[in-house]
Amino acid sequence: MLRTSPNIIITGTPGVGKTTHCEELASKTALHHLSINDVVKKHNIGESSNDPEDPNTKIVDEDRLLDCIENDLEEGGQIIDWHACDLFPPSLIDLARGYGEKKLQENMDCEIMEVLVQEARDAYDEEMIVELRSEEVEDVEKNVERIEKWIGEWKKEHGKGEGGDVDAKGAGEKKDEDDPMFLHG
Repeated sequence: MLRTSPNIIITGTPGVGKTTHCEELASKTALHHLSINDVVKKHNIGESSNDPEDPNTKIVDEDRLLDCIENDLEEGGQIIDWHACDLFPPSLIDLARGYGEKKLQENMDCEIMEVLVQEARDAYDEEMIVELRSEEVEDVEKNVERIEKWIGEWKKEHGKGEGGDVDAKGAGEKKDEDDPMFLHG
C-alpha cells in the first residue's frame, strides 16, 4: 500500500517539547498525533520497572507496540510522539526530528540525548534526520512551519498533490490503537 501522507517521528527526552510540537503540527496538517504513551496505556503493553527509585517507569513490549500501530504506519499520516525511534522500521518512517544541544542541556543530561540522536542516525538514512531548535516558545511555531513545508514537498515528490492541505487517510477516524481491545480481544 502506498502511503498518501508521510510518517514523522518526533523524539527526545522528557520535557523538550515533543508533545507540544506533535499537537501543533497535527492541528495544522490534519496528520494524526500518535502518542506512544497513550497507546501503551490503552493496551496495557508496558510492564512496571523493578527500579525502586522509579517504580512508575514502564518497560514497553516493543513487539506488541508495533503490532498495535503497524496498520496506521502503513497507512501513513502519523506524527509519532516517543522518546526513541530505533524500534520503528525505516521503511515506514519518512522524517525523524530531534532536539538541539542547548534545549537538551536545560532538560536532561546531554549524554543521554546524544544516545537517542545516535540511535536515530543508526536507524535511519542521514537525510531523514532533522534536529530542530526548541529553546524558545517561538521555536515551536518555526519548527512546525518547517515540517509543514517538508510535508508539502514530500507529497509533491510522491505524486500526492501540490502540497496544499495535508489530509491523512482516516484523519479523525477511530484508529486501531484507540480500541483498548485491539490486542486483548
